Amino acid sequence: MKSTVETLSPTRVRLAIEVPFVELEPSLKKAYREIASQVNVPGFRRGKVPAAVIDQRVGRGAVLNEAVQDAIPENILAAVREHDVKTLGRPEVEITEFNDGDSLKFTAEVDVRPEITLPDLSTIEVTVDELQIDEDEIDTQVGSLRERFATLKTVERAAREGDYVQLDLAATVDGAEVPGGSATNISHEVGSKQLLPGLDEVLVGLSAGDATTFQTQLVGGDFAGRDADVSVTVRTVKEKELPALDDDFAQLASEFDTLDELRGDIRERVSRSKKVEQIYAARDRALEQIVAAADIPAPEGVVREEVEHRKQAMVDQLERIGASLEEYLSSEEKTEEQIDTELTEAATEGVKVQLLLDTLADAEQVQVSDDEFGHEIVHRAQRAGMAPQQYYDQLVRSGAAGAVYGDVRRGKALAMVMERITITDSAGNPINLDELRAASDEEHDHQHEH
Repeated sequence: MKSTVETLSPTRVRLAIEVPFVELEPSLKKAYREIASQVNVPGFRRGKVPAAVIDQRVGRGAVLNEAVQDAIPENILAAVREHDVKTLGRPEVEITEFNDGDSLKFTAEVDVRPEITLPDLSTIEVTVDELQIDEDEIDTQVGSLRERFATLKTVERAAREGDYVQLDLAATVDGAEVPGGSATNISHEVGSKQLLPGLDEVLVGLSAGDATTFQTQLVGGDFAGRDADVSVTVRTVKEKELPALDDDFAQLASEFDTLDELRGDIRERVSRSKKVEQIYAARDRALEQIVAAADIPAPEGVVREEVEHRKQAMVDQLERIGASLEEYLSSEEKTEEQIDTELTEAATEGVKVQLLLDTLADAEQVQVSDDEFGHEIVHRAQRAGMAPQQYYDQLVRSGAAGAVYGDVRRGKALAMVMERITITDSAGNPINLDELRAASDEEHDHQHEH
């Protein structure tokens, strides 16, 4: 095999490869074996069909094609090793010349890791928002906890917004009952807009035993888009009673004895989550600065693959909740081109950050231990709801184990970035990364407990 490499851009090369026919012999034999095991020829046992019969039945061209498809990947790999090319993504192959008995000539264009000059990380300075906690934030959290312990009490008065009512509903279109348009004894919060449009407006002022009708437009079923007459009967009106804000409430709603202790715990948790936000803000700003300082180019092919991957993940997610991309676009008032542009921008940044962290990991000779890799596998398996071994076997089968290894290695490189940069808040106070990290770990543990 002979090969040359031509640089097309800082992120792309073209390999020109020539393979003498004699070197294709192993692939040719393999192709005959493969085809022989697949075809049925009367008079021959499966797998024992002679080459001449296969040429006659299937055609020599089909065998040559199979052999070439087998030979191309291993010859690309050999050329990549020979020229020490750091490839990214899938190569685009074009066969330039090939006849039976002659050399196979082809080109492979592939994205490569660009040469990146890293700035001195100790010169990178980022500013994050000062950590401030408003009493209003604590009040809001206490308020939502109080809502969870609210009770409903039947009242002898007309319904107001915020009350809960038990209802009977029946919808008709031109006097005909709407299939599935009736419901009895359902609970509804007045003003929540959870049921039919127009319902909340007529409920205010109705008491237990009252009935009325109103018009609404149906959104689903056979009568979608048609106006329906809906009769509504109120069975009971209940008002929401919130528990008094005192030490008894603290004991009911938490493990604390006093309201002050409960508020203190909430303040601590708000502080923790704000510290975690500071970490993320510092990380994003630092990476943005370093990527700009290193002037990292983004390989187009890798970005394209990443965009396809992200778009497919988005479509899959929408399908899981029973929606389509078209519905999502209309609800967001965006065109598919706008979504593609947004995905391309995000993928371009993501790829640049990966290249930066890979370069840093190489420069610092970052290694990933079996323990670190195993820990990540266990973590991902838990998220996927699978047994670790089963998850790992699936990764190996799909060839994605290397990508997970790369992610762990980049994570270690990112930790090095965070250690070396200078972080201050908007008031000029230096930020202690160990404190932030401890807050992040506590927040992580806290989420796992709940």
